[in-house]
Amino acid sequence: MDHGTIERELHIDASPEVVFDVVSNPEHVREWWPDEAEYPVVPGGAGRICFGDPADGGTWVQFTVVDAVPPRLFSFRWTYTDGQVAAPGNSMLVVFELEPAGSGTRLRMTESGFRERGWDEAKVAAEHADHVTGWDFYLPRLTAYAARLGTSA
Repeated sequence: MDHGTIERELHIDASPEVVFDVVSNPEHVREWWPDEAEYPVVPGGAGRICFGDPADGGTWVQFTVVDAVPPRLFSFRWTYTDGQVAAPGNSMLVVFELEPAGSGTRLRMTESGFRERGWDEAKVAAEHADHVTGWDFYLPRLTAYAARLGTSA
C-alpha cells in the first residue's frame, strides 16, 4: 500500500458557502472535529486545535491555514512540532475542495505528507492508518453537521 495520501469525496446537502464555513471557521470546526480550535481563517493564520478536554489534559496540535478561498477551497497544515513553521516535510497538508453539485456541494478532502516526514515504513503505515480511521469517523460528522446548518440557512 502506498500510504502517501488519503482521499475522500462526499456529497453534502448544503451550499458551498455553508460547507466552506463548516470546514474553515473554528466555531464550526469544533462541532465536528476537534474539541477546541483557535486560529484565524486567513492564509498563514497559525493556531492550534485540541482533541479532548483542554482543561483535563487534551492533546493540542499545531495548525496553520495555507489557503482560504471562499467558497471553493480551504487548506491547512497540521501535526508539526510546536515552535516550528509548518512546511512540507514537517506537517500534513489537508485540502478541502468544494464545488456546487445539484442543490448541495461536492467536497473533496485530501491529506498528504506522510512519506515526506522522513519516518520509517512502519511509522508511515501506522500514522496513515490512524488518520484514515480518524477521517472515517469525523467526515460523516462534518456531512451531518453541514446538512443541519444548510437546512436552517
